[in-house]
Amino acid sequence: MKKTTYKSSGVDINKANAFVKAIKSDVASTTGASVIRRKGAFGGLFALAKGQYKNPVLVSSTDGVGTKLLVAQAAGKHDTVGIDLVAMNVNDILCVGAKPLFFLDYIACGKLKPKVLGDVVKGIAAGCRQSGCSLVGGETAEMPGMYKPDEYDLAGFAVGIVEKKKIIDGSAIKAGNQVIGLPSTGLHSNGFSLARKVLSSAGQKKYAKQLLAPTRIYAKEVSGLLAKFPVRGIAHITGGAFYDKLTKILPAGKCFAIDRGSWPVPEIFHIIQKKGKIGDREMYRTFNMGIGMAFVLSLKDVAKVSSYLKKKKIKHYKIGSVVNDTKRKIVI
Repeated sequence: MKKTTYKSSGVDINKANAFVKAIKSDVASTTGASVIRRKGAFGGLFALAKGQYKNPVLVSSTDGVGTKLLVAQAAGKHDTVGIDLVAMNVNDILCVGAKPLFFLDYIACGKLKPKVLGDVVKGIAAGCRQSGCSLVGGETAEMPGMYKPDEYDLAGFAVGIVEKKKIIDGSAIKAGNQVIGLPSTGLHSNGFSLARKVLSSAGQKKYAKQLLAPTRIYAKEVSGLLAKFPVRGIAHITGGAFYDKLTKILPAGKCFAIDRGSWPVPEIFHIIQKKGKIGDREMYRTFNMGIGMAFVLSLKDVAKVSSYLKKKKIKHYKIGSVVNDTKRKIVI
């Protein structure tokens, strides 16, 4: 009688071990001096530099890529969703003024396909390098029965650090402050359930390049601005977009007045809106509409910030201001 094994149940431990060895060089490409490698360690080890912070606060985030993965899987393109995974986590912790330290990933799949998941990990490593953080560990779980053989899902976890007195929480925002937005690369990783409902399978393949453009990581831009200017608030424009995510940083009694004609909206958003007959409010509550990160600054600093960004050749737009309003949080 043939014996039942874990492998015959759909989980191949030897293949998993071989996969871990195959991605070692990608993982190593992200490693900084603070990472401690110990052969027998069951967790990632990261040492904080002595004396660099007086009152350090760790900042954490966890997120995934959502149904953008279905577009990637249908298109057979897997080398950018790892960047998305890192971006969705790192961009969030940047908003409180944190410097990214390290990242961990979780990959669940129906059947471990080394080429496909190898491309995913290459993207994760690329995102970590862009963010300046180390990929200190992860998990690849083969789960037949939970996922179909060609399916996989991703989750990520980022940890950063900030000096306690330098935490940015929006409490310093006042009426008269200005909002500067940095452009997105497209949908980033939000709104894909709506986009997929509107676009047919053929439409998703037709616009795959625009839909799968990797989420922009803003680590260098944020660190550069924080080193030179007193930023009063930072918002990562993701799910909930302008109505929920931008307004998240507002103190009570304040409202954003956003001029939606002040920046170019990428064509993919117009295509989705037209095909789905979607209203403006729904679009600006679901999608980033071309603005991936927003900064709130005092009026006196705007010209200097704009000049700095121009010298760095960083595209940016003055997209609105802060006004007093006890009933509304945003006017677009």
